[in-house]
Amino acid sequence: MIVDLNADLGEGGVNDQALLQLVSSANIACGFHAGDAQSMRQSVRWALQYGVAIGAHPSFPDRENFGRTRMQLPAETVYAQVVYQLGALAAIARAEGGAMTHVKPHGMLYNQAAVEPALADAIARAVKDVDPALRLVGLAGSELIRAGERLGLATRQEAFADRGYLADGTLVPRGQSGALIEDDQQALQQTLEMVRHHRVRSIDGKWAAVQAETVCLHGDGEHALAYARKLRASFAEQGISVSAE
Repeated sequence: MIVDLNADLGEGGVNDQALLQLVSSANIACGFHAGDAQSMRQSVRWALQYGVAIGAHPSFPDRENFGRTRMQLPAETVYAQVVYQLGALAAIARAEGGAMTHVKPHGMLYNQAAVEPALADAIARAVKDVDPALRLVGLAGSELIRAGERLGLATRQEAFADRGYLADGTLVPRGQSGALIEDDQQALQQTLEMVRHHRVRSIDGKWAAVQAETVCLHGDGEHALAYARKLRASFAEQGISVSAE
């Protein structure tokens, strides 16, 4: 059994270099919610050093609230903003001798695209127009995954190690009770259930189907590094390999 393990990086976290030695894919902030040219370059260099797949982590233009503000922007505006962010990271990766392999939206852009078809389509079109070989990462079973599939993009369905789920397979909104899982053992059990049995127990106790082709580790969490090490050890015990391929 093989699973991709990804982390959102270049967001000012202190664990980025250490996390890159434990994950197989990096989603690098492109400046709209966090990061800048220097942090993007450093993240790319570390990713190349440790053999980690390089991905863009585009956002709504919202540095003030870390990309977590709900926005209703015209589809063509979102399209242009995503193209802009992807172009920046692709150029830096190329200058460093690497190549961008995937795209995973950030924060509220990700969450809205999971349920809003027009927004999902704008993102998928931007990805395809920048490079049709790029893989589009989105919430398992979401509108973003469906949009990518309609346009012929390779997709990767994502699950979250440390987030609570609703009965429909979507994430509990941040700020609500049960949104974040802070107990490492509970998060480990949830992750293994998703990877091995393609299901997750929602906060109301029901099972929800979830296809976990890639698992996200939040690099800005207080215990991110320690949890990442525990998860890798647990995967090894279960015979689960970690790879971006």
